[in-house]
Amino acid sequence: MIDFERTPKDYRHWRLHVDGAVATLFMDVDELGGMFDGYELKLNSYDLGVDIELADIVQRLRFEHPEVGAVVVRSAKDNVFCAGANIRMLGGATHTHKVNFCKFTNETRNTYESAAVDSNQTYICAIKGSCAGGGYELALACNYIILADDAASNVALPEVPLLAVLPGTGGLTRLTDKRRVRRDLADVFCATEEGVRGKRALDWRLVDEIVPGSKFDDSVTSAAARFAKGAKSDAIGIDWPPLARAADAGGDIRYSTLRVSIDAQKGRATLLIDGPTEKPPSTIAQLHRSGCGAWMLRLARELDDAILHLRFNAPDAGLLIVTSSGDPATVAAHERFLLDHPDDWLAREILLYWKRILKRLDVTARSLVALIEPGSCFAGVLAELAFAADRSYMADGTFEGDNRPAAHLRLSAGSFNAYPMANGLSRLATRFLDDSETLENARAITGNKLDAQTAHALGLVTFALDDIDWADEIRLFLEERASFSPDALTAMEANLRFAGPETMETRIFGRLTAWQNWVFQRPNAVGETGALTSYGTGRRARFDKTRV
Repeated sequence: MIDFERTPKDYRHWRLHVDGAVATLFMDVDELGGMFDGYELKLNSYDLGVDIELADIVQRLRFEHPEVGAVVVRSAKDNVFCAGANIRMLGGATHTHKVNFCKFTNETRNTYESAAVDSNQTYICAIKGSCAGGGYELALACNYIILADDAASNVALPEVPLLAVLPGTGGLTRLTDKRRVRRDLADVFCATEEGVRGKRALDWRLVDEIVPGSKFDDSVTSAAARFAKGAKSDAIGIDWPPLARAADAGGDIRYSTLRVSIDAQKGRATLLIDGPTEKPPSTIAQLHRSGCGAWMLRLARELDDAILHLRFNAPDAGLLIVTSSGDPATVAAHERFLLDHPDDWLAREILLYWKRILKRLDVTARSLVALIEPGSCFAGVLAELAFAADRSYMADGTFEGDNRPAAHLRLSAGSFNAYPMANGLSRLATRFLDDSETLENARAITGNKLDAQTAHALGLVTFALDDIDWADEIRLFLEERASFSPDALTAMEANLRFAGPETMETRIFGRLTAWQNWVFQRPNAVGETGALTSYGTGRRARFDKTRV
C-alpha cells in the first residue's frame, strides 16, 4: 500500500534549510530509495516517493513556516539539476500508476506555483547542470528561473524524440500559456533532445535570468532576498503532526473526522464525514492554539489523505459515495469564523487548503455522488462536496423509523468565491453557467436552511426523493453506474465537470492529461518495440507510422 504520510525525519530525497524569510530546498535524490524494485533514481530522477516528500514540504512551508517569503529550489548534486521522472520506473509501471503519478505531480507543482499569489511564498528555481524533462517541468512551475550560463547547464523537454511520450506535468502548457514561448520555438525546443542553454534559453523565454557560473550563488542569494521582501516575518507557524488513522482487516480506514469504507466487490467506496461536535474558535488566538486540531484543518488533512489513498490503493473503487453526519449550523459556524478573518494567515491558509482539496476531488477519475440524507450536514464547505459531485440525491423529509432530523442544505458566502475550480469559477457559477439570475437566486438565500424541495427547485441538487423512493432509486443508480465502462465514464465526467472558461490549469488536467493518458497506452510508447520499453536496451524503437 502506498502511504502519503511523510515527516522530515523520513525524507530520503530532499533537504530543507530555513533561514528567516528564505528557505532553500535541496534536491538530493537517494539512488537506492525508489518506491519499487527494478530501477535506481540516478541523476536526481524521481518517482512517486520523491514527489510525496516534495508535497509534504510544500504543505509544511505554508503551515509551519509562514514567515518564509522565498523558496529556492536547487540541486545538491554536481552537474545535474534533475533528469526528470525515472524512465525505467515509467517503463515498468502499470498504466494506472503512470497516469495517477502524473496527476499527483501536476497537483504538487500547481500547489507551489500558486504559493506566490496565495501565500506570499515565491519559488525560485536555481538550475546548475542538466535540467531535463520532468526536472524542467519542476522548474517551470516555479515563479522565477535562474540558469547558470556554462557548458554543463541546459533545459530540455526531450520526451517526444526520446521516449515517444509527452512532458506529463504541464510542460507543454506552461511553455505557451505561462512563459509565452512562441509556438514555433516551443516546437523546436520540444523536438531537441540536447535542450537549450545560455542566451538562447533566455531569448526564447525558457528562463528568466542567466548568470555566469562564478556568480551563480550570489545571484541566487540576491534574487531570494528580493522576492522575500514583504514576507510575514512576525508569523509563527503551527506544528504539522502525523495523521491519526487506523485501518481494519477489511481495508476500511477510520480518521478522527472521516470514515472510508471500501466495497471492492461492488466497485465503490463510501466517505462518511463526521461534522464537528465542538463550537468554532471564538478568537484567532484560540484557532492558533488549536493548530491542526481545529476541525476544518483536521478534516482537510484527512480528506486529502483519503482521496489519494483511494486513487492509488483502491483503483477498482470507481464510484465514491460522499455522505455526512452532524449539525449543519455548527459546520457553517466553523467555516464562517475563517471567512470572517481574511487577514489572519492561518485562517486564510486553511481555506486555501480546502480550495486545493476540492480541486483534487474534481480531477479524481471516479464517479462522485453525494447522498444528502436525514441527519447530514452539507453546509458551508461541505456543501461544496455536493456541488463537486456528478449527481446529488437529497432526502425529502424524515424517514419512517429514523429519528434523525430532515436533511437540509445550507449555502454560505464561501459557496460563491472561496473555493474556485480550475476554470476560475465557483462550483455554483459553473453549475449555472451564464445563468446569472439563477445564481443570484441562490446567493439571496445564503445561510438559510434549505429543505429538499427548495434545494431541488433552485437547481442545487439533482433529485429530491421521499422515503418511499429513496432506497430503490439509489440502488438503481449504483447498479447502473457499475455497469458502465469505466473508461467512458472517466472521459464523460472529465468533460462535464469543467464547463466554462478554459485556463492553463484546465488545459493541463484536461487536454494535456487526456493526451498523455492516450499516449501511455499506445504501442509506439509502451509496446514491445516502443520507445519507453526500448529505452536503455540499445535497441532502437520501431513505430507504427499511422497517424490517428
